[in-house]
Amino acid sequence: MPSPATLSVDLSALVRNYRTLERVSGRPVHPVVKANSYGLGAEACAGRLLAEGARTFFVARAAEGLALRPVLGAEPDIYVLDGLHGATPDAFRAADLRPVINQPAQLQAWLGSGGGACGLQIDTGMNRLGFRVEDAPEPFAGLALVMSHLACGDDHAEPMNRRQRDAFAAVSARYPNALKSFANSGGSFLGPDYAFDAVRPGICLYGGGPEGRPDDRIAPVATLLAQIVQVRDVPAGETIGYSRGYTAEAPLRIATCATGYADGVLRSYGARHGKPAGQVFVAGELRPILGRVSMDVCAVDVTGLDVTVGDSIELFGPNRLIDDAAADAGTISYELITSITPRVPRRYVG
Repeated sequence: MPSPATLSVDLSALVRNYRTLERVSGRPVHPVVKANSYGLGAEACAGRLLAEGARTFFVARAAEGLALRPVLGAEPDIYVLDGLHGATPDAFRAADLRPVINQPAQLQAWLGSGGGACGLQIDTGMNRLGFRVEDAPEPFAGLALVMSHLACGDDHAEPMNRRQRDAFAAVSARYPNALKSFANSGGSFLGPDYAFDAVRPGICLYGGGPEGRPDDRIAPVATLLAQIVQVRDVPAGETIGYSRGYTAEAPLRIATCATGYADGVLRSYGARHGKPAGQVFVAGELRPILGRVSMDVCAVDVTGLDVTVGDSIELFGPNRLIDDAAADAGTISYELITSITPRVPRRYVG
């Protein structure tokens, strides 16, 4: 039975973004396909990027890499950003996965068990994962990649970007035989000084702008559609949704649409303090969501529009860019697309 809500993934747009990132950075693009390619489907997205020439991929968890290996085949390198957490060194080698070593205990375990090709993460200021600069280990056998991560890459005016870049340049010089990877999505647009040997984008591949807002250089990839399941008139003075979330100040016509927080549509899309927050694209216009988002449905103001049961609304996509939709929900594009649940089928085009 067809689902009344679908997430359409435009693989041709994914490829356009991949080529854009190659062009603006001037370096090879090593895609980040963690979290199931940001919720869009790693098998389809990583497989298409492999066909376009990508040969190095990044995941967060060992289990993600294990699932991806049969999809990509034996040739590409798959780096696991968590390092050895969650699996033994022998399991990594058996699955042909490369841990990104983040701490002394991981390095000791990897080398003590026989070593092999791996990455090394240096923390240049984010204080998340990696060796502190002053604790960076001596070069060791099997080190194929050294990386760090920008804390403020989506804010191109932030002076911390340059401080991190300079710290990485200095410490990575200790590893002349290792590939150097520094720039994430935002960093890929900061200029050649940030690119090093390869860039490591995530959100920009999937349609989010490099500064957390729409960017004409990045094509929308994901489109979330939901069907209208009922259209009704609401007299002035009546309320809509749980806890009387919205009061009609004038007669309204609303469409009840088949998507809600069980599908990953954030409740923050709904009315806050009695005022609409999120908007959707319907019948050629942007219209507000009224009242609270429910588990399976939400209500949209379609007053004056020619809509009927079975028509679709677009919560984000080419007509409602994901960064704008995220801003309305009080969040970022990353959270928006990774929140879409498995109940919503992914459909691939292009």
